[in-house]
Amino acid sequence: MSTRTLVLVVGGALMFGAGWTANGWRFGQDLAEQKAAHIQELASRDLAAFLVGQTINTNYQEALNDAIQEQARLAGAASAAQRNAGRLRDQLREADVRISAASSTAVRDYAATANNLLGSCSQRYTELAERADGHALDARICRRAWPREWR
Repeated sequence: MSTRTLVLVVGGALMFGAGWTANGWRFGQDLAEQKAAHIQELASRDLAAFLVGQTINTNYQEALNDAIQEQARLAGAASAAQRNAGRLRDQLREADVRISAASSTAVRDYAATANNLLGSCSQRYTELAERADGHALDARICRRAWPREWR
């Protein structure tokens, strides 16, 4: 083999090796860029999931605090209702005593007033039942509208 041929072969081998190395570096660069993009995408997804979780947690905590306050308000209202019911029982016992000694006109007036009062109570209970049904329907709609994967 001549020197010139040997120089060409060695030079070609060196050039091939340099090209191979450069391609390897480029491939390594591309791979590193793809890894970095993938890691950034995963981090972005994790951050989005974290933010959604934080929002849900914040909303839940606010709803829980509101429910605790509402429960305390309702407990106070129930206590007041029990006191009123006790006073009403006392008044009814007193009315029984007065009715036994009252005139027939006074008893008729008392009965008419009692009928009016019971009619008003019946109407209010009906209105309350309608509102409760509406609330139950609203709650059912909200549950069905909520995404299934979050239920």
